[in-house]
Amino acid sequence: METGTAIAALSALAQETRLSIFRTLVRAHSLTEGEGGLAAGEIGEALDVPPATLSFHLKEMSYAGLVTSRREGRSIIYKADLSMMRGLTEFLLEDCCQGACGAVGTRQRKKECA
Repeated sequence: METGTAIAALSALAQETRLSIFRTLVRAHSLTEGEGGLAAGEIGEALDVPPATLSFHLKEMSYAGLVTSRREGRSIIYKADLSMMRGLTEFLLEDCCQGACGAVGTRQRKKECA
């Protein structure tokens, strides 16, 4: 992952409403089958965020690569991009602890360091 991409994602998540949106979408991801996701209206209702404010935050998160969207009829369905979050996590943990990956790393990273 490029540094600029990581900075954009971290900047997007460094705002309370956007972090809440992302966490809501992650929870919805684990509860839904198929393509999953939540309609913008469902997100707004769950978090008590007005439509215009929600639209702004979802746009910022889309630009940062944290969410994807698709149209279903008249609704836009948003979904957390978990592969982006995995990449961001790997980027943050890359070369962590001066090579002592077992202290903080992911399972894959621990295998690589063994």
